[in-house]
Amino acid sequence: MDVLEARARFQELRENDGPVDPAELDEIWAALAAVRPEDILGEWKGGEFETGHPLNGMLAKARWYGKTFASVHDVKPLMCRDEQGGLYSNQELGKGEASLWTVEFRGETTATMVYDGQPVFDHFKRVDDATLMGIMNGKGVPPEGPFYYFFLERVTRTPAARAREAA
Repeated sequence: MDVLEARARFQELRENDGPVDPAELDEIWAALAAVRPEDILGEWKGGEFETGHPLNGMLAKARWYGKTFASVHDVKPLMCRDEQGGLYSNQELGKGEASLWTVEFRGETTATMVYDGQPVFDHFKRVDDATLMGIMNGKGVPPEGPFYYFFLERVTRTPAARAREAA
């Protein structure tokens, strides 16, 4: 599979509400380009692929919105919505926040988010300029998984909108 086929199939699977085979997601992952931590700074809205992983549906229950990479050392991995719809960093759920590193995963070095308070890593690859594919990995997960597969879309908001959400 080349990168254009991977991008097209990624979009199809992302729009699909049904189950997705992790092997197909692994094939897409292998075709995508690695990214540097500095290249993914900003705000991202997230979603997941339904693969049957135990975490499927759990983030939705927490009203997970996405991730904010303010800098490589200032990452808010679990941006969630409160009762009024405002965004906040759910540090309780994430056991702290996170940072970005360049880490080898499956023989490639790519941007990886490392949680501060738990042995969990989110590896990222570029689908396109506004979309990342993520694979959550962690201590105790065998090399073949099961992994949690997700995606992030870059958010472009005005400074006024960001200020309203922070209030």
